Amino acid sequence: MRQFWIFIRKELWHILRDRQTLFVLIGMPVAQILIFGFALSNEVKNSKIAIVDHARDIASGELINRLESSKYFEITDFLNSDHEIEKAFKKGSVRLAVVIAPHFEESLKHENKSSIQLIADGTDPNVGTTLVSYASAIIGDYQNELLQNTKLPYTIKPEIRMIYNEQLKASYNYVPGVMAMVLLLVCSLMTSVAIVREKELGMMEVLLVSPLNPFFVVISKTVPYLIISIINVVSILLLSYFILEVPIKGSLMLLFAESILFIVTSLSLGLFISSNAKTQTAAMFGTLIGLFMPTLLFSGFMFPIDNMPVPMQVISNIIPSKWFFIIVKSVMIKGLGFASIWKETLILLAFTSFMIFVSVKKFNKRLDIA
Repeated sequence: MRQFWIFIRKELWHILRDRQTLFVLIGMPVAQILIFGFALSNEVKNSKIAIVDHARDIASGELINRLESSKYFEITDFLNSDHEIEKAFKKGSVRLAVVIAPHFEESLKHENKSSIQLIADGTDPNVGTTLVSYASAIIGDYQNELLQNTKLPYTIKPEIRMIYNEQLKASYNYVPGVMAMVLLLVCSLMTSVAIVREKELGMMEVLLVSPLNPFFVVISKTVPYLIISIINVVSILLLSYFILEVPIKGSLMLLFAESILFIVTSLSLGLFISSNAKTQTAAMFGTLIGLFMPTLLFSGFMFPIDNMPVPMQVISNIIPSKWFFIIVKSVMIKGLGFASIWKETLILLAFTSFMIFVSVKKFNKRLDIA
């Protein structure tokens, strides 16, 4: 056991002496969580819109003020006619045009109805649909206030509530996804490259013929990255809670334990890649292409898995980050306990056991050949 700790200390000092690599290991997770948390968002804010107010009365003015005070819209153009709308879209100066019909207030008072036309730029359907939804919600709230003192027969008013994320913040979805992606890439990439580097330098054979069991030799290479990854988990959770304002509703100890399990899973993936790669370039290519793209596509935090064809849904089941993403969302956002995530935990344990078993077998073969 003393030899095992000596191997771990040697690897840890090797990482600490390499300041650039250490900076990447600690700095990359912080940078990615901030970039994804603030830059990547499915919310559409401060979109430039144009107003065509044919009524120019008190009611239309109140509605325009509500649109302007919203964080989603910025009124940049007040157009005089409908013919100017297309010109504004062609210039790319606006994304949405709101056309208020003539005699807007008078129609509301005497006929209890009026019309507002919403014209959106359909070159980006998702953004266009989102802007129309935002504007419709604001108009609907204004309409409800006007109808407070008016009783209409058979009025059906749906009540909408978004549980777990009442404000619909995109960071609630991106933080668990980025957490899974960062830990998977950092752990697997650095572990695979570190071990393959030993192969290229001819040092792996020296380590494998040492008195220490090959299993402990392999594990000792991963322990320093386990320690660094735990530090990354702490920094990600602190940034998420204090800067991105993502709550931790469930057990912090359970979340931390599941994170350590996923780190071990990612390290075992790095061992698996290193046992099959012959060069550092091949290890990096295998990690970035073989893990980064599947994590981005099949983990569920960028694209809904339910919308994918059945074969792709089946493929997503072999992506470890998918299961960790479910675990983090369940514990961190929903506040659930172990009883709700035991299946995902067992799947990660199975992944880890299989990868470590195959990796040690590979290294044992190298020892037999040597």
